[in-house]
Amino acid sequence: MNIQLSDHFTYKKLLRFTLPSIAMMIFTSVYGVVDGFFVSNFVGKVEFTAVNFIMPLLMILSTVGFMLGTGGSALIGKTLGEGDKEKANRQFSLIVYAAILLSVIISVAGLLILRPVAYALGAEGELLDDCVTYGRIILLALPFFTLQVEFQSLFVTAEKPTLGLYMTLVTGVANMVLDAVLVGILPLGLEGAALATALSQAIGGVVPLIYFAIPNSSLLRLGKTKYDGQALLRTCTNGSSELMSTVSMSLVGMLYNIQLLKYAGEDGVAAYGVLMYVNMVFVAIFFGYTMGMAPVTSFHYGANNTDELKSLLKKSLVIVGISSVLMVISSILLAKPLSLLFASNHSDLLAMTVRGFYIYSFSFLFSGLAIFGSSFFTALNNGLVSASISFLRTLVFQIAAVMLLPLVWGLDGIWVSVVVAEFAAAALSVIFIFARKNKYHYL
Repeated sequence: MNIQLSDHFTYKKLLRFTLPSIAMMIFTSVYGVVDGFFVSNFVGKVEFTAVNFIMPLLMILSTVGFMLGTGGSALIGKTLGEGDKEKANRQFSLIVYAAILLSVIISVAGLLILRPVAYALGAEGELLDDCVTYGRIILLALPFFTLQVEFQSLFVTAEKPTLGLYMTLVTGVANMVLDAVLVGILPLGLEGAALATALSQAIGGVVPLIYFAIPNSSLLRLGKTKYDGQALLRTCTNGSSELMSTVSMSLVGMLYNIQLLKYAGEDGVAAYGVLMYVNMVFVAIFFGYTMGMAPVTSFHYGANNTDELKSLLKKSLVIVGISSVLMVISSILLAKPLSLLFASNHSDLLAMTVRGFYIYSFSFLFSGLAIFGSSFFTALNNGLVSASISFLRTLVFQIAAVMLLPLVWGLDGIWVSVVVAEFAAAALSVIFIFARKNKYHYL
């Protein structure tokens, strides 16, 4: 059964429509963890620490894809809801071309600042060299990765979420196979892990580009466009929450690494890396759901269908709430088995990781609501509220907690800080939802 954005969404239909996006984000996160698995088990602990240490900087440089993908999806979805398909295709083409240009510029800039920034953050000696080795290869593929993450959102808006999932499966399998060959068999060590990721990202960026450039059965197609500063501004404004979220999480990740070096040394950074890998997989469920739900919300907002907006909000809160509880239970039960995947050869690191995992798990109880709240307002084309939630959630609350709580509880305070920050962000999301109900009429 073909599900369209204009449909009425029951629980079953909503889950069916968002499931490909959820699976896509989970699989993206899983194959993003593959580098860490192969590096930690086949290369060494210092190299594993280097990957985790430099990753926040690399994620900051890749934010343009998240911003243009989610922001563009909201704008295009609203335009489709208004019934102007030709205009939607012009906006789609402009946003894709803008992503290519911006990502090339950012890639060049990243290559220039990579070593000095890594050094300024505290990397020295072998750790610094490994950070630069891994980072340079990843940055060369940045334009492809930008397109890959942008198209993850745009596939849903084009009513092709399943095709987006298939594309993610292909790139994920490619990364896993290349990691096994280049790191596990040849072996090329850290360079092999970076090259495996870069090559898979090239696949993820180029293939969708070709698909949308040729005749296809989706709602969207690449073609001629013209510069529209207002459309780009609205896209950037709508996607500013995702930009802010990624940048803030990366900056906070750098701060966590600095604090962990202070309280627990390189083992602390490695343990945090394990938690981040698992966190990526778990919160991918929330991000995937909101990615799939957002174009539907944007369409019905553009069509002024307030009854469907009410239904979407109610059903989404139920789905996110149930998922949050199940996630906490699962993460506690899986804490040790998942930690063993990365730290089985180092007993002290394993013990530290498992303890951190038990505390960190409770953050999943609140993170889903905060992620949904930000995405919901992005879908409503309210970039200001969305960005406010993301900014406070991923930067202000996190920084305040990670700077203050370790003074009281030491290393445990670092793990607790995530729980406190997510709780504050969830409460803020609830406040905004009630504060804006008269404007959007979703309650």
